[in-house]
Amino acid sequence: MAAGAKATSARGVRPLPGAGPTIASFLSYALEKKVSRHPGEFGHGAIEGVAGPESANNAAAAGAMVPMLTLGIPGSATTAVMLGGLMMWGLRPGPLLFEKNPDFVWGLIASRYIANVLLLVLNIAFIPMFVRALRIPYSVLMPLIIVFCITGAYSLSNKLWDVGTMLVFGALGYLMKKLDYSPAAMTLALVIGPLAERGLR
Repeated sequence: MAAGAKATSARGVRPLPGAGPTIASFLSYALEKKVSRHPGEFGHGAIEGVAGPESANNAAAAGAMVPMLTLGIPGSATTAVMLGGLMMWGLRPGPLLFEKNPDFVWGLIASRYIANVLLLVLNIAFIPMFVRALRIPYSVLMPLIIVFCITGAYSLSNKLWDVGTMLVFGALGYLMKKLDYSPAAMTLALVIGPLAERGLR
């Protein structure tokens, strides 16, 4: 997996500020599949298809903090929640945050290093459990995933409209996969499009 992650970083996959880890994972997977010598193995357990998106996902999680701390622009949904929390505590992210609250900023940056070390230790310790989870039959796993997706969509605003929207986009994603379209471009347009339009106006 480490080799796959190194190969990914060597090919220049970097997280996009403001796009979040989902887009980074999609873009990394698409790039790995394009440059791979055996693209037919993707979707069947190719290590590049696992290590590439995961390393991009982890890089984007930390990368989303950069525009949030330096410009006050959340780089993902998680940093948007963090931005609200910081402002509740009287901390206004932006260039002046580094001058007025250096202890907080550097403490936050140090916590990212500690979190990465703990993540590595926990991942290594729980590998046997993750392997057992992969042995769950697809016929059992798929209904559970659908139930969790429907529950999550409905819990956003307690409206069946959200569930219907999720099902429509699920069908659209299936068609895009069958027709070999990259979902990253569409996801990026849906996430960044409204923000870009407001910014241009």
